Amino acid sequence: QAVTDIIFSLHSWPRAVLHIDADAFFTSCEEALHPELRGRPVVTGAERGIIACASYAAKGLGIKRGVPIGEAKRICPSLVVLPSDYETYSLFSRRMFAVMRRFSPQVEEYSIDEAFVDLTGLRRLHRCSYETLAGRIKGEIEREVGISVSAGLSLTKVLAKVGSRYRKPGGLTVIPGREIPSYLRDLPVEKVWGIGPATTALLNKMGVATALDFARLPEGLVRRRFTKRGAEIWRELRGEAVYEVSAEEKGSYASISKMKTFAPPTADGDYLFAHLTRNLESACLKARRYRLAAARLVAVLRRADFRDRAGEAVLDRPSNYPLELVEVLRGLFEGLYEKGSSYRATGVVLMDLRPDSPLQLSLFDDPPRVERVSLLYRALDEINGRYGKHTVHLASSHLLEVRGAGRRGEGTARQRTRFFGETARRHLGLPVLHLRGV
Repeated sequence: QAVTDIIFSLHSWPRAVLHIDADAFFTSCEEALHPELRGRPVVTGAERGIIACASYAAKGLGIKRGVPIGEAKRICPSLVVLPSDYETYSLFSRRMFAVMRRFSPQVEEYSIDEAFVDLTGLRRLHRCSYETLAGRIKGEIEREVGISVSAGLSLTKVLAKVGSRYRKPGGLTVIPGREIPSYLRDLPVEKVWGIGPATTALLNKMGVATALDFARLPEGLVRRRFTKRGAEIWRELRGEAVYEVSAEEKGSYASISKMKTFAPPTADGDYLFAHLTRNLESACLKARRYRLAAARLVAVLRRADFRDRAGEAVLDRPSNYPLELVEVLRGLFEGLYEKGSSYRATGVVLMDLRPDSPLQLSLFDDPPRVERVSLLYRALDEINGRYGKHTVHLASSHLLEVRGAGRRGEGTARQRTRFFGETARRHLGLPVLHLRGV
């Protein structure tokens, strides 16, 4: 037996973690709704002028995410360009997760198009091996939801991620303990989930180029040289489960950011600030949902040449109320905005988040006013929840209602379709299906 085998888990399946990753998710959803698009080069992102997702047929031509639409059309004149229908994509996502939950109660929604599923101990219940069970889950998603997914099954979350990337698109890769070295041997260390540029640079300086090189480092050296996160990834690569599959909805955030790209780019200061205010309202809405308040506020303006300008302010007290923060935001905007320059995106980041508490008052705060603002937003959240997000909004963002939020071309089919009882802001959870011959 090779030395590289001995250092890894010799137990067949102390844990069984499945990672499901949808293949080119946005374009896969479009192909599910429009089967005539299958096999054709398709991209989404028409409303921004930049590719948000490219089908594998488009990727085969060298068209990638983030490329301007005009440049992509020069590469492929027959390219199918669609607006991003995030409302419909979220419905496909929910259906995908619902299929997983039929097989296991422990499903962690990692992003809109990927999830971890804990299969440990479920072989007897489903009367099959873990590999067969993983294949059934993958097959049910593809049959019922109509999209392609890749899957990785292994002892840990990090190794399951390695597996799902191994045979994209549409593959299922199983990595038991004894076979870990063969899957890590040719994997560049920077491709491992959780290893960023700084850790990669350190590893390269140590002569570590592959995931297997990293996993074979002595434990004492790893603990001395790397952060807690780095040591945890090292353990996961060796087959020791450190990260649990959490079925609970994420409730803690280091920061909350909201960005908006619009087209065409604009130099209008009032319109830019309206976008920035709407970013603030959206970020604060999410912060209130999770009962968090920000102690720092960051504003971002992205120029037409894709260069960013950012400014930061430390708040007098943690807050999640736009009414309290909008003047701070205005000060940041005035310091960033260059008259005559065109901008294509704005963003707001709430940082240094803390549990929201009515006791977070500074020496100069007016307690009755703070209480009134709190009661006001309690009422506004109820109104917006009933009638649609941003039904009631700050006056400084109202220009978006008058001029629109900035979209290139017509909206998605779902945006242009109104079912009985729907409003422009409030839709039922139904996608639009296009059927021929009906």
